Amino acid sequence: VVCRAMEELAQRLCQLQEMALKGPREDLHKGLRALAAIADQIGMCSLARVAHDVINCIEYGDRVAEAACIARLSRMGERSLTAMWELNEFSV
Repeated sequence: VVCRAMEELAQRLCQLQEMALKGPREDLHKGLRALAAIADQIGMCSLARVAHDVINCIEYGDRVAEAACIARLSRMGERSLTAMWELNEFSV
């Protein structure tokens, strides 16, 4: 279940980066909420918090802060997923 959730997070992170560049804001907002929910379910609270930060930037209309938070979300997502994969690799 955790591995499936991690794969879903990885896919969503890629999709969200694309949506941030050229997708409708509503789809980005919806995708971020889903990503935050998945992250919360598997204990990635910091990743969920950053997703909520991006949501707040969208709601306030602050494009500069939104871009910065999306970049932070990407970095944190990559690091979190890498750490989880490495942890699962040694625990089996």
